[in-house]
Amino acid sequence: MKTECIVLNRERNVSLTAYLLDVGGEFRYVNKRPAVFVIPGGGYQFCSDREADPVAMAFLQAGYDAFVLRYSVGQNAKWPTPLADYEEAMQYILDRADEWHIYRDKIAVIGFSAGGHLAAACATMAEHRPAAAILGYPVIREDTTHECEKTAPGIVSHVNEKTCPCFLFASRTDDVVPIQNTIDMINALNAYQISFECHIYAYGPHGFSTADSSVQPAHTKMPARISDWVKDSICWLKDVMGDYSQDGLGDPVCKAKVTADSDAWLSLDCSIGRLFGNPEALRILAPVILEMRRKIKPFAPGMTFEDMMQTLGKMTLRNLLIERQIGVELFDELEKKLQAVPNI
Repeated sequence: MKTECIVLNRERNVSLTAYLLDVGGEFRYVNKRPAVFVIPGGGYQFCSDREADPVAMAFLQAGYDAFVLRYSVGQNAKWPTPLADYEEAMQYILDRADEWHIYRDKIAVIGFSAGGHLAAACATMAEHRPAAAILGYPVIREDTTHECEKTAPGIVSHVNEKTCPCFLFASRTDDVVPIQNTIDMINALNAYQISFECHIYAYGPHGFSTADSSVQPAHTKMPARISDWVKDSICWLKDVMGDYSQDGLGDPVCKAKVTADSDAWLSLDCSIGRLFGNPEALRILAPVILEMRRKIKPFAPGMTFEDMMQTLGKMTLRNLLIERQIGVELFDELEKKLQAVPNI
């Protein structure tokens, strides 16, 4: 592993620390690595050391290159300067991605508290959007944001269909950043069908970081399982960005959206309502629909097949067919044909 510290702005004390794992050699199946971009908290007044290198080390152990951004704080935190720090740092990484053997499209941000606000801003309004965002007890609401930095925006209104998948974790009893911040964020993600995972632990302090005894005093009142967010978020990253395989990084198993209804082309991951409303899709799916009519019994007396499909309209066709074991052997063929049909 090699480490580099890049000074991005000496006057504002902005820096990017890069932790780069080896590739090739004994890592014979690894020619490139995904990465995490760590943004510590500190109320936009300082950058917390507890939420910087200790976090980077946990993800390095899982095979991710790690970067820690120490961004503009205090009198230099006027918005959008911190976001501009992120943009400059991310551009620096992208410019050196080949040299550093990093997947350009597999970089996730991890932010805590006010750093969670900045990470959420990266996910919703940055030019260089991350592939995924991990948000720890994040500042999201406008009222909470203005307690940290009056010029910074709330996040909820900026969530849209382009927002990346998010993993959120927080403590129900956080008395610094109220839990409503996390709840508002998942509600906004849900409204746009953005894929997310959320862990709200029953109790615990603000700023617990990795919750390891090396960063939190042993007498701190919090559940032992609160540290599970680390391994859970690593598993989630593998789901949404792909895991290592003999052929490089594999395909994601968790899509960025709950359904593919907003994609440019149709697929089995579109909702039943969307597919059954498209004449060309109905033609392609005719053999499967015939089998569905035979195997799916009415839910209630007098209910027609069309009534059932309308009731199940928000469900993806893939999930329904898997559940009823219908046409599974045709998935590859159907998917290829559907993906040639514009989603209009």
